[in-house]
Amino acid sequence: MLNFRSPYLLCAALVLTSLLSVSTHADAQTAAKQPSTAVTIEKHPGMRALAKMAAEGDAKREASYMALLEGAVYQQSIIDAISRPAEGKAWKDYRPIFLTPARIAGGVKFWRENRAALAHAEEKYKVPANYIVAIIGVETLYGANVGKYRVLDALTTLALYYPPRAEFFAGELRQFLKFSQVPSIQIDATKAVGSYAGAMGLGQFIPTSYVKFAVDGDGDGKIDLWQSKTDITASVANYFSVHGWQYGEPVVARTRIAQHAGAVLDTGVLPTTTVKALAKLGYRVQSTPGQPKPKPGTKASMIVLEGELGPEHFISFQNFYVITRYNRSPLYAMAVHQLAGEIALEMQRTDKQSGTQ
Repeated sequence: MLNFRSPYLLCAALVLTSLLSVSTHADAQTAAKQPSTAVTIEKHPGMRALAKMAAEGDAKREASYMALLEGAVYQQSIIDAISRPAEGKAWKDYRPIFLTPARIAGGVKFWRENRAALAHAEEKYKVPANYIVAIIGVETLYGANVGKYRVLDALTTLALYYPPRAEFFAGELRQFLKFSQVPSIQIDATKAVGSYAGAMGLGQFIPTSYVKFAVDGDGDGKIDLWQSKTDITASVANYFSVHGWQYGEPVVARTRIAQHAGAVLDTGVLPTTTVKALAKLGYRVQSTPGQPKPKPGTKASMIVLEGELGPEHFISFQNFYVITRYNRSPLYAMAVHQLAGEIALEMQRTDKQSGTQ
């Protein structure tokens, strides 16, 4: 303790107190000029920049987007799911997931219950009803599994925490935030549920596809991909139509390989050669019941999938390529094609039994 009986010590104490007072006042002024740390900390890394870009200079929208992102929750299970997609399997393991009696029967049931909507979609967009049904069957088991994640959580997790696809999902998240600007899309962004990749509804449309390709099939002024079967079927058909579906043309066929044929090459799903050119090399289209025979000049490609008994060889066409615009995996496209065929056959069989044909 200081002894203030000394005049020198008392004087020193007074000077020290004065200096401390000035210093404290200066520190307070400096602190007042600095931005609050609480304001600059982001709940999710990069969310402020993303909201700003989505708002395009509109401060009110930016604030609303920030509020939405503040409510988003990071989900590690989403990162885990996207790191092990089903399309990484071999065809022999992938096919049994989708070509099941239950999924075929479910397709027939969905078709019967929505005949009018499917007939309207086929007539307007020139896409066969069985392929529309098969897409919905592969994607969500006809609505039984539309996803368990909030779309906001899924897109925020992938856009801001998953570098391998960050750019793509950032675009999808920005589009999702802007749904409120589209009068026909009346979705509660805080409650909408979808897949781990942010795909929505029975047809699993990601946000950009929702805006570009989903349509108001029933004319009620809104696009509902969860409940309106007319909107759902029309939207899937429109997606195929816009991407170049050729009505009445083949999709894919097994290959007859001549003895003189060279090594079989997987040329990918984009048709870059012709049926005639492949035939000259020893690869011919095997006739498929219920599927039109391609003309010699029809554009084609070759794909090879790993089946139960070894490699399975196919010649694919424009319509197969169109299915891969929905999901880029040839396994996915083949599953849709084969499921569509099985559903059509079962529909014909049961219609004949019931006398509706």
